[in-house]
Amino acid sequence: MTKGSLLLVDDDRQVLHAMADWLREQGYQLDTATSRQEALTAVDRKAYDVVLADIRLRDGDGFDILAHCRQHHPAVAVIMITGYGTVDSAVEAIRAGAFDFLTKPLIDEELDMAIQRALNQRKVIEENKNLKAQLDLRFGLENIVGHDHRMLRIYDMIQSVADTKATVLITGESGTGKSLIARAIHRASSRRNKPFVEVACGALPETLLESELFGHVAGAFTGAMNEKIGKFMLANEGTIFLDEIATASPGMQVKLLRVLQDFEFEQVGGTKTFTVDARVILATNEDLSRAVAEGRFRQDLYYRINVINIEIPPLRERISDIPLLCQHFLERVVRESGKKVDGFSEQAMTALRAYRWPGNVRELQNVIERAVLLGKSRVIGPEDLPPSVFAAGPVAIEPLGSRTLKQALANPERQIILDVLEANHWNRQATAAALGINRTTLYKKMKRLGLDEPRHLPAR
Repeated sequence: MTKGSLLLVDDDRQVLHAMADWLREQGYQLDTATSRQEALTAVDRKAYDVVLADIRLRDGDGFDILAHCRQHHPAVAVIMITGYGTVDSAVEAIRAGAFDFLTKPLIDEELDMAIQRALNQRKVIEENKNLKAQLDLRFGLENIVGHDHRMLRIYDMIQSVADTKATVLITGESGTGKSLIARAIHRASSRRNKPFVEVACGALPETLLESELFGHVAGAFTGAMNEKIGKFMLANEGTIFLDEIATASPGMQVKLLRVLQDFEFEQVGGTKTFTVDARVILATNEDLSRAVAEGRFRQDLYYRINVINIEIPPLRERISDIPLLCQHFLERVVRESGKKVDGFSEQAMTALRAYRWPGNVRELQNVIERAVLLGKSRVIGPEDLPPSVFAAGPVAIEPLGSRTLKQALANPERQIILDVLEANHWNRQATAAALGINRTTLYKKMKRLGLDEPRHLPAR
């Protein structure tokens, strides 16, 4: 199984063949081109995940390839490569739509990470279209999949803070869509036409992370043959998104604190101070207040980044969104695969609503895609769901036997309502809103299912 489909463009055949051999050894499916015209013909003939294009070619330059991809194949990520890297050319490439900008000689690890980031971004965008947070929020919430009251408050908050320069900290479990919320803030702001630069802090060791963020001068460390432009500089006038910020080392936390306070930094191995104008958004799936108490995260940095906190609720706490998300993913997979699937059986939907979803929206999408592609009928039933979803502990749906369907569904329904009541501290109004039913219906269901308010809590 290949890791991705790449097109490598370079008119230096020796460099081309050496890079191509190494990339194929890493598991990539690779085609090559030695000229601008060959590259344009190739991208029009075949769908690639990533194009790696040298800027200087014998019959043009890599910017022509970038412009062609942006206009005719916008889903393709283009990484620009040059042996003559400057700040101006790097900024020009990013502004023109390049995913990344690398300078020769390339470090194998750096090249592989750039490709993986491009592939991961493509995957994340596809997996999280349910949020549609990458759209300009001016078009209204009716275009957003999911209408849980907590998500609607998040969209309101995005619109409120988008045009400020305040630092935003996005928290939430893995798979909830933090990256797409960050993009929504950028797209809703006046910086929307400037670069959005994303850095996965947890994917890099400290030395490489510092170089990634701030750049380095030639000779700063072994293998640093040329100057590298850091992500902060590339995000000038735009937005930089630092994901997995809790993984930053103590030394890196000190450097980040200075940048966030003064927006000044030096390249690794350099003495020149750079100043940038960038909106900073950070994200983590950890409890940073606990990390501060345990001495793993600087308190002053925590206070500096926690100016505005957007907490994304896990999917299990917004059950009313599950049918909407299921239908959204179903329609997309049907459209892409051509399979004829009309919807979900009542039993399957009950199981989907009852499952705890540790992988959140990303896991839900994978389950629906699997059910559509492997299912044998036009209605997704419980037999099409993974055992972990259909037999989820106390909310598993048992065989009917001599019972009616209503009796069989009573236990899962009771567990679902109980989970949402507890998540909302037994606030009935909030629970009814989360379940997508009115308050009177909730009272009737609680009475029928024997759900009594805990005695230590006041009735609400």
